[in-house]
Amino acid sequence: MLIGLISDTHIPDRARVLPEKVLTSFKDVDLIIHAGDLTTTRVIDELEDIAPVIAIQGNMDRVAGLKLPNAKTIEAEGVKIGVVHGEVYPRGDTQQLLYLARQLDVNILVSGHSHQPKIEQVEDVLLLNPGSPIVPRLADRTVMLLEVNDKNVDVEIIKIGAPVCSALDFNQYPRD
Repeated sequence: MLIGLISDTHIPDRARVLPEKVLTSFKDVDLIIHAGDLTTTRVIDELEDIAPVIAIQGNMDRVAGLKLPNAKTIEAEGVKIGVVHGEVYPRGDTQQLLYLARQLDVNILVSGHSHQPKIEQVEDVLLLNPGSPIVPRLADRTVMLLEVNDKNVDVEIIKIGAPVCSALDFNQYPRD
């Protein structure tokens, strides 16, 4: 099973649309997981044109009034995958993420919030953060591909490239 991982898209706050490279990178996926901070359901609609989407609530989604679950678990090829946005502070803290993985009883925990890509094995849990394809923090703009085949796992970070518009450009587009 091939799964696209994405987080922290912040549309339309920080960009009008998803970068085209996100859509082409996900063209062969069976499922897309969004780890929060969509800020509009249009992101889900756009991604669902490619594959089914599982999305959870990020801290900015609450501000935008989106009603999404705080966490979700799925099973893919015998591997339990959990999805959370992440703790507010400190962002991306390994011990807090491991604790959340234990609470959800998962083998893999996908999170967002830090806007930085991360692949980290901690004890028996694989922690993944796809970063942000729109507004990275001290990192490249990224998404991930997660392949699960009969309990074997492979993860790839996909660099999205330079932004297609400046911050001034998206001020002319109204919010939903």
